[in-house]
Amino acid sequence: MRVGTVKEIKNHEYRVGLTPESARELVQHGHEVWVQKGAGLGIGESDNDYQRVGAKLIDTAAEIFAECEMVVKVKEPQAVERAMLREGQILFTYLHLAPDPEQTKDLVASKAVCIAYETVTDASGGLPLLKPMSQVAGRMSIQAGATALEKAHGGRGILLGGVPGVAPGKVCVIGGGVVGFNAAQMAAGLGADVTILDRSPEVLERLGYYFESRAKTRFANAANVAECVATADLVIGAVLIPGAAAPKLVNREMLATMRPGAVLVDVAIDQGGCFETSHATTHAEPTYIVDGIVHYCVANMPGAVARTSTYALNNVTLPHMLRMADKGWKDAMRSDSHLAAGLNVWNGKVTYKAVADDLGYDYCPMEEALA
Repeated sequence: MRVGTVKEIKNHEYRVGLTPESARELVQHGHEVWVQKGAGLGIGESDNDYQRVGAKLIDTAAEIFAECEMVVKVKEPQAVERAMLREGQILFTYLHLAPDPEQTKDLVASKAVCIAYETVTDASGGLPLLKPMSQVAGRMSIQAGATALEKAHGGRGILLGGVPGVAPGKVCVIGGGVVGFNAAQMAAGLGADVTILDRSPEVLERLGYYFESRAKTRFANAANVAECVATADLVIGAVLIPGAAAPKLVNREMLATMRPGAVLVDVAIDQGGCFETSHATTHAEPTYIVDGIVHYCVANMPGAVARTSTYALNNVTLPHMLRMADKGWKDAMRSDSHLAAGLNVWNGKVTYKAVADDLGYDYCPMEEALA
């Protein structure tokens, strides 16, 4: 199979779909790898690094979209990229379709085979291709929030860890999954006063066992969320419903209960955000202020630490790339139901129920695509 990767064009996105090491694995399996010139520079990998492992350097993304059977990316295809997709072509990347009707419409019109990293599952019910980026984003959310709390960035002027004789900052983490756990780890490590909210008794028990006295846990009912948000210096939105739009857990009225200069970091922004006042921002302009509250809603947070993120992502995506390249996507999915869960759009139809429900499409069962 001819597999290609292109230079990411989203604002301040430096990651790349294939590392030289992943390209080498594909070549050793007998496949042809095309890499757009300069695609790896953001992670410190030169064109020569790709050439040395047998990849072919290509001048433009248009050539790769025109000639490659599978295109591997990191971020969702931008409008100019969606226009180049072809019927039957495999697109393997993060999609986050539920809050993005324009992208969904274009992917449906393309009749491409669109496989979303974020809905591929594993035997334990987890999301293994989303997990490494969730780990990165969770950890980054605390350093981003800590920076936003500085007075020069509009914040309250709070040092999360405090100093002897001065209380630490209060951090409220809504959601105890991968993002929330990693955020709480970082915040507790800095010495902050951390509270984690979740609705699962099992998750709360696991978090309590891990953190002991270093973080508090509370059940995520409306009253507890409102109370924690009102007293927090930094709130991390870390909720996820796989493939679906994130629920709005903090409304605008709740902002009035917060102290001016407090910070909201919405890690769920890829799925529409879990704060009512959230809208996606970029690394160029990461924050904005609503009712005196600083909002950080960068939709590609891990792109700022591109090398770490790209290598962590390739560790989990490469086995699926190899399987699809070796067997073809249909046979690969027939033999792996977890990979099949990643199929979101096929032949002009939406094959992921949460996306179909959220955006008003007829749902096409994945089994029909694999028949």
